[in-house]
Amino acid sequence: MLRLMRFTSHNQGIGHIYGTKAARQTSLGATTFLSGNARMASLLPAAMRMASLQQDCAAALPPMFASCDVLSFEDAQLVLATPTSAVAAKLKQQVPKLQAALMKRGWQINAIKLKVQVTRSIAPVVHTQQLNFPPAAVSAFAELGDALPATPQNATLIAAIKAMAARRR
Repeated sequence: MLRLMRFTSHNQGIGHIYGTKAARQTSLGATTFLSGNARMASLLPAAMRMASLQQDCAAALPPMFASCDVLSFEDAQLVLATPTSAVAAKLKQQVPKLQAALMKRGWQINAIKLKVQVTRSIAPVVHTQQLNFPPAAVSAFAELGDALPATPQNATLIAAIKAMAARRR
């Protein structure tokens, strides 16, 4: 089963390897690798065929289905991946229209199956770094804490400034 490329209309014909985020680097790298290796070069026509099918699906479906991918196309059966069951339910209503549109484009499709494939999004790594204040800045904050009027409104601010200055010394 070949599940390789995903195309959307905003990529303007440049696809990316299914499940990756970087569109241009992976598609060019994949085609270069496939064409450069004799054994892998035999996969290139199948990958291009899948990419073409993905483009035709994207053109036939409304934009709300841009997150759907072609998983496989074997024995006149098309399998599409959807990110959620809600999208799958809405796409199920579009299946006859999609099948007709693909047949007009020359694809022999007898059945379309939908698979919900929830992908976990990887949380971005947030690198926190403590700021290093020069000694003059720490002294200036300490002086500010002493110079502010001791009112009930300033009490929390003064305490925070003094605590920060104490930590930085």
